Parts: sequence; C-alpha cells; structure tokens
Amino acid sequence: MTKAKRIVLSSDHAAIELRQTIAKHIETLGFEAVDIGPTTPESTHYPKHGEAAARKVASGDCDLGIILCGTGQGIMMSANKVKGIRCGVCSETFSAKMIRAHNNANMLSIGARVTGPDLAIEIVDAFLKSDFEGGRHGTRVDLMEAIAN
Repeated sequence: MTKAKRIVLSSDHAAIELRQTIAKHIETLGFEAVDIGPTTPESTHYPKHGEAAARKVASGDCDLGIILCGTGQGIMMSANKVKGIRCGVCSETFSAKMIRAHNNANMLSIGARVTGPDLAIEIVDAFLKSDFEGGRHGTRVDLMEAIAN
C-alpha cells in the first residue's frame, strides 16, 4: 500500500469553515489533511498563512497545498512568492484540472466568499484527480521556474 499524499491546508479568518469542510472531504478520499489553521475567527493576515502552507509544500513536507481567503487571490499571491510554488486560484473545475495538467500546480487557492461549499469540493476533486501531462507543458513549467531563479 502506498502512503497517502499529505495535503497542507491553511486560510485566513474568512475561510475557516470552508477549509475545515475541505479537510474532512480530502480525508474521505484517502489523503492526509495537514490543517495548519487558524482555528479562531479573529481577523488575521492571509500572507502569513499562504507563506506557511507554501513552505510546507516547497520543503517536501507536504505534497500539495490548498489555501483559502475571501477571494483566493491574496493568499495565492503570497504563496507564489515562495520558490518552487505554482499556485492558481480557481472558481470552477476546468481551471482546477488544467492548472495541474498543464502547469503542474502544487497548490490550489479558493475564495470562500465567492465559492460555495459544494462547488469548492468539486474544484478540489478536479485538482486532486488531475495529473501533470508533461511534454510541451514540462518545457513551459521549466521556463516559469527559470523566471524565479
């Protein structure tokens, strides 16, 4: 039996409930959810949560990451500042599939104030069920990574 993939989850205060719903869902799929919070509703800053999750992915401690804030945009931008992270914000399933298949994304961002829980689960499923196609897309990912060097 292969070891289940570890998926780090984090959010700001605007997305705690949706993050916890997603964490429970991915565990039913056989993944290990590494939920790094926060757990209380006090206002908090999404950059620190995006960075913390991204560092777990970049270090190899977790295989993938799912992060959330109000729109998904700010936390995604913060995560992408960490070298080796390719995170996209998705509000529908096609983009979630394609960021894995064509961009080899290792993190997904969702906006809790713009995406309902049922759709969010569908987006997560599309992301997790997709594999990187490689080929010409590998060349493009290499070109993206070279920009950060």
